[in-house]
Amino acid sequence: MKKEREFISIGFGILTVSDTRDLSTDKSGTLLVQKVLEAGHRLIEREIVQDEKVEIQNLLKQWIAKTTIDVILTTGGTGLTGRDVTVEAHTELYEKKINAFEVLFANVSMQKIGMSAIQSRACAGVAGGTFLFALPGSPSACKDAWTHILRKQFDYRNLPCNFVEILPRLEEKKRRKKK
Repeated sequence: MKKEREFISIGFGILTVSDTRDLSTDKSGTLLVQKVLEAGHRLIEREIVQDEKVEIQNLLKQWIAKTTIDVILTTGGTGLTGRDVTVEAHTELYEKKINAFEVLFANVSMQKIGMSAIQSRACAGVAGGTFLFALPGSPSACKDAWTHILRKQFDYRNLPCNFVEILPRLEEKKRRKKK
């Protein structure tokens, strides 16, 4: 952590994928909102959407198009059941996958829940200059992902590198093609 570097606040969208939750019962979404705001970032959007791939993708596409949203965190729908389609909705939109997130999240989960970590399909990628993370629906899993991985990567002062410093460069390919 370099204290000489100034903190840079970025915009987040928080999407809960659930057939049963509403804002009053959405513990994971509420936890993520709290963590994002405590870290000094901005909450731009928060929604709950049904476990339907097309609905999830439509909302993700809308948020990716918003220049004020730099990161989308989804919670829920990452398991193995037939209704769990968040991972499929995400991965079809990714331009680049962040493979190491899955590995790091599995390692953190292993320390907390042992071999049950094998059931998570948490994933991450980049689309349209926006970071996307699909987290499990468990508040504990969301807390672990934020505390042990995401909080540090979304703090510009974290060295040797972090997601904030590469954010402006995510769409370099598009800028090169325009020239």
